[in-house]
Amino acid sequence: MPAPEQLAGDRISLVGIAATGRHGVHPEERRDGQRFVVDAILRVDVTKPAATDQLTDTVDYSTLAAGIVELIEGEPVNLIETLAGAIADLCLADARVRGVEVTVHKPQAPLGLDFADIAVTIDRSRT
Repeated sequence: MPAPEQLAGDRISLVGIAATGRHGVHPEERRDGQRFVVDAILRVDVTKPAATDQLTDTVDYSTLAAGIVELIEGEPVNLIETLAGAIADLCLADARVRGVEVTVHKPQAPLGLDFADIAVTIDRSRT
């Protein structure tokens, strides 16, 4: 029988974290920057923090959100796939996070045509 933590379907969702970054392959993207929006869905077991009501027993999502903004605003990368991977690594750095789904939205991508959004979603789990 699976361990209880494998059965838990608990999630912590950070949705719509936005900041300006300079990611992309085009010179104007690096020069001018643009808005990026990130959603991170953390797979965690919240049994202990639900019982103790203590922040130290769970993922501090305000600290994590600040780290995501730092990555968005930080060193430019060519691809949003790379940014998504770095954000997933940041989330998984907390041992309580068993897995994470990260979506990086690039709503101002320079396509030269009308569109609603460009996004990359990755799903990573602790091995």
